[in-house]
Amino acid sequence: MRVLDVTNGELVESLTRKAEEQGIANAAIVSLIGGVDSFTVSTMPADDATKDNISDYRLPAEMHGAGEIKDGVVHIHATMAVEGDKAIAGHLHRAQIGTWFARAYVISID
Repeated sequence: MRVLDVTNGELVESLTRKAEEQGIANAAIVSLIGGVDSFTVSTMPADDATKDNISDYRLPAEMHGAGEIKDGVVHIHATMAVEGDKAIAGHLHRAQIGTWFARAYVISID
């Protein structure tokens, strides 16, 4: 298992770069934890599973998730805990890390 740490920057881009640097092209992201300053997620509309409803949130959140790296492409599903004990979940498109950190626990299958 490898641990990919991100302490500053955009999460998906940083994980993609770190995986490439470590020679990881295909892997399971078995756990993702951390805190983000802002994020973008998507969910599918009820009447068309081929489309995305994309939502940007400019607020901090506690994060946990899982996913995969397939042919070098990072794909994460995450739940973001926000103020008021609420959760926002979906496919993670972007997350800005700066105040806290993010840590991905990765098992390579290459």
